[in-house]
Amino acid sequence: MPNTLTRKKPPFPVSPDLLGYLRRYKRERDLSVTYERLRIFQEVIPLTDEKGKPTLWDTVIYEPTEMSALNEALKQVYALLKVDGDLSVMGHLYVDRIDYCTFGNSTPFRIRIVNAYNDNQDYFYVKKADASRIYGLELEHLLSPNRLNFITHGTTLIEEHIVGLPGDMFIDDWLHRPELRPIRIAKELVKFNERCFVRLLGDMRSYNFVVLLTPDFDDWQVRIRAMDFDQQSYNGRKNFYLPQFFKENSELTLFCAKHLRPETAHQYQREEQTLLLQRAGLASERLSLLLHDMARDPISPPDKIHELRAGLAEHYGRDAYLRCESMGALIRENLESIRRHVGRPVVPELVPE
Repeated sequence: MPNTLTRKKPPFPVSPDLLGYLRRYKRERDLSVTYERLRIFQEVIPLTDEKGKPTLWDTVIYEPTEMSALNEALKQVYALLKVDGDLSVMGHLYVDRIDYCTFGNSTPFRIRIVNAYNDNQDYFYVKKADASRIYGLELEHLLSPNRLNFITHGTTLIEEHIVGLPGDMFIDDWLHRPELRPIRIAKELVKFNERCFVRLLGDMRSYNFVVLLTPDFDDWQVRIRAMDFDQQSYNGRKNFYLPQFFKENSELTLFCAKHLRPETAHQYQREEQTLLLQRAGLASERLSLLLHDMARDPISPPDKIHELRAGLAEHYGRDAYLRCESMGALIRENLESIRRHVGRPVVPELVPE
């Protein structure tokens, strides 16, 4: 069961600056479905997994007339998310189920969309909009190798489903399989660790990221993707942004220490830093606007910002951090630090939180 101690971050409203950014890049759209509308359900049925065990989700039931209207409205949302609103290619889709989860900050609804011709299914999520989560989604889109589709509408946030094996399931069922090369797994873990740290995405315990396994012509490719962005740039502890330090990831950390020499881990860390700078350069105008708005947005209290800036100043050996008064400024300074090739090399060590 996920630890709830780190999930007490308060939600932050979308500021006028952030709203202007979302409108500029067509993230803010007019929607007929809102989070508040989905909350008006009539019945709840606990949802179990394929083994009959309870999950964190409940299936919700609406009045028949509302369900019919919701079906069409949710299909329109899905069309906006996937094909910029082109409903002509959505006629054969239907809403199969709406699930609700009371765990976590976002208490999301999960919508299952099914293709009537071939029973293929997809999901998307309806959540309460939270500014720090939106910053996390947008930073993932700009600075990671993964593109993310999401839409906002006032206090409502729509997110696409992120495909992959949950990290805890990967550890239990896949980590030690002989068909996967340990070096490829360890390399991706180092790169994921570095991405989270530079862009200040926290709480990446094993149940908050997914692992994608892709068969290649001579082997399997591995990629790790964050799937929870609630803890973007809020906590003041430096190690909160390094996945290697969480006890839930201890088996992965030991795995890296076993299969990578420190020199090789440093090489992979530097490779990811180079890619981060390239992505930042390609999206320089958009990233600059985002960090500008983020720097003006009080998404973390001053004491946490000051604690984190002191930790980062020590880590990178740069007093410039001590002048930062916002989380946006700290991310900008992180990018400047890796541009200058400063900081301590990553070492796959086991120091759980």
